[in-house]
Amino acid sequence: MGKKKSVGPDGIPGKILKFGGEAMITYLARLLDITMTNNAIPGEWKKAIVVPMYKGRDRSVVGNYRPAGQINLGGLKKKHVIAGYVRQEWGMNEWLYEGEHGFTPGYSCESDLVMVCQDITDSLDERVRTDAIIIDFPEACNLFPHYRLLTKIAATGVGFRVVVCVKELLLGRSQRVRVDGQLSEEIRVTSGLPQGNVLVPP
Repeated sequence: MGKKKSVGPDGIPGKILKFGGEAMITYLARLLDITMTNNAIPGEWKKAIVVPMYKGRDRSVVGNYRPAGQINLGGLKKKHVIAGYVRQEWGMNEWLYEGEHGFTPGYSCESDLVMVCQDITDSLDERVRTDAIIIDFPEACNLFPHYRLLTKIAATGVGFRVVVCVKELLLGRSQRVRVDGQLSEEIRVTSGLPQGNVLVPP
């Protein structure tokens, strides 16, 4: 199988899912409904396989790789459902800052960069001083406390069931690392956020 084929822990290639997607929609929708109603998800959905993705430069340096989590199809679809609902609720309540470009349909890193450049250009034309503060939080996703995230989500006014679903997706997770076709031992994930999916920063 080619390196660009998407395969999760369930071993199902993305290409197969694409062709068989329509036949699975009814069953997947029913399964997602059950998990929402019962406020619980299958244990398999909490398992991930982490694959190091090469970013550039020296391949022998660990820091030149970023972790990408491959998760179960059901868990992935549930995260899409939750992300869509939360985005809709926050949009209607105008909870998000209008300059937010991340995770917003129609916006991206490029649109953010265009806006910043335009603001700087306007300031130069008006001979106004411009100051910029850029903050990077190393390992932010790996160290983020679960309770703080859940508290903030609840404070935005989304339904209690959504908060419980996010809690279920965060707690009790485990992962294995795959390198050159070899898998590490499974370990429990006790902190941080799963990277590489729709509910957290890329």
